[in-house]
Amino acid sequence: MLFRRSLLQELISTVSGAFLILAGIVIAQRAGYLVRLAAKGILPNDAITTMLGFSMIRFLPMLLSLSLFLAVLLTLSRWYRDSEMVIWFSSGLSISSWIRPVLIFTIPIVTLISFLSLFVTPWAHNKVEDFRVQLESRDDLAAISPGVFKESAHADRVFFVESFDELGNIVKNIFVQSVQHQKLGIIVAAQGSRLVEKNGDNFLLMQNGRRYQGQREGADYSTTEFEKYAIRVEAGEARNSAPSTQSMSSQELLQNKNNTNVAELQWRLAIPISTLILALLAIPLSALDPRAGKSANFVLATIIYIIYNNLLNITQAWIAQGKISGIIGLWPVHLLFAAFAFYLFYRRIQQLPIFPSISLPSWLKAKNKVKI
Repeated sequence: MLFRRSLLQELISTVSGAFLILAGIVIAQRAGYLVRLAAKGILPNDAITTMLGFSMIRFLPMLLSLSLFLAVLLTLSRWYRDSEMVIWFSSGLSISSWIRPVLIFTIPIVTLISFLSLFVTPWAHNKVEDFRVQLESRDDLAAISPGVFKESAHADRVFFVESFDELGNIVKNIFVQSVQHQKLGIIVAAQGSRLVEKNGDNFLLMQNGRRYQGQREGADYSTTEFEKYAIRVEAGEARNSAPSTQSMSSQELLQNKNNTNVAELQWRLAIPISTLILALLAIPLSALDPRAGKSANFVLATIIYIIYNNLLNITQAWIAQGKISGIIGLWPVHLLFAAFAFYLFYRRIQQLPIFPSISLPSWLKAKNKVKI
């Protein structure tokens, strides 16, 4: 039918725009957070792009879910606002006629969200943990950022370089402070580079510099000028920790059933289920009430979305703590909002307001009656 084709076309354009906007917000927030870590020397500069990419993969299911909910809500609200719904209702259609085209548009996205939530997101979490282990195992030179003081893994050296060359192989204006045998040593050099021996040992080879050494609490220092000076750089020791529940595959969660694993599996299933329920909820929520204002349905939809997600998070925590059985899981929350969606459809089909009006008692009406 004509209205289904026009609805699907507008839903595609709206969900694309909503997804791009939400993705831009998430990218800006995560990029700012990672840049702050890099500025503090916690995260290497060359790791920002990789960490940002994995973060976006982890947020994809939630971004798609929210984009779909907003797309259905915005599209149908515009149809109500521009009186297009009046035309369709005059031709004999009811609000329930929008369920099928919305489902046709929603089911492929829900299928994609299910695949991402069950398989891709755990893979991304696992890759993030592996990448962090690789970063911890890198030597001190690999973690140096220009213009930032970096302490070594053993806390016995402090490195500082002013800049790198265009290829990143040669560093300029080096400062190294070290403590050996209760003696404080300071090395400054004009430039330096990494030197790798045949046995795999790494050295920082500095050229054209000076070395100052003396007692930490004394005033006597010895000064040595050098053309070349090398110090050995040891690789960091990565801490091997057990994989987190979020990084475990769905198959591993099924094989190792405990409260935490069951809660995580329930959450992965909850994302596509809640997406489907929210898409159906958006149909009756999009109906504009002229007396309530243009933004009343958006405020109500936002409140419903926040309550839904908070209830899912709270129930998931209770499952992990053993307060709720894993068999019950998150299904009571889904059933509650599915029943609420059915209630909204019933009120809209009967052309009733979402919430029934509360009549005042007769004595209160008489008291508030205006006397002329």
